[in-house]
Amino acid sequence: MRQPRRTAKTALWLIAVPPTKIGIDTTVAVTLRAALSGVYAIDFAIRIALAPEHRPYFRTHRRFIIVVILPATRLVFSLRLLGSGFRRGDLREFGAVALALFLNGATIVYFDEHHAHGPNIHTYGEALWWAVVTVSTVGYRDFYPVTPGGRVTAVMLMVLAFTVLAVVTAQIASSFIVQAQSQGTAEAPAAQDPAS
Repeated sequence: MRQPRRTAKTALWLIAVPPTKIGIDTTVAVTLRAALSGVYAIDFAIRIALAPEHRPYFRTHRRFIIVVILPATRLVFSLRLLGSGFRRGDLREFGAVALALFLNGATIVYFDEHHAHGPNIHTYGEALWWAVVTVSTVGYRDFYPVTPGGRVTAVMLMVLAFTVLAVVTAQIASSFIVQAQSQGTAEAPAAQDPAS
């Protein structure tokens, strides 16, 4: 049975940013967060129901109850999804989770920064540009976070950038090795052929 992954790519900024910074009513924010928790709860219940053995599945996946009760832990579980995609060698899943974390990071920085004291990130476009520059490790310094939340998110994006770079580099190296091995095995029989 595959672990839940699609629901973990939801709007992480909604549970990471205080409602006052998002600019919506606290009641609406709490309702949206409760709705997301409901989606997680329903997803988990369906997976338990579809599992061949319900109780063992529930016992081995109890940690997902924490995600329903404590929404902020979804940040940690999203990072775990990145690792699980890498371990399985599923590059598309890894890329999708990395992209979702990147967009969530840009959104968190936008909401943290645009009403801060003395900000230089005023629009979502500027937040996206800053995130691209941060992830690519270029660091133009034309935009930078000034709030603690924005700086913590910047560190998370830097870690994400190093992880993605390592995975892409490993994938390229692996494809070169496989290609070299296949060429070597194709040339070996020809070298051993006595007729040549």
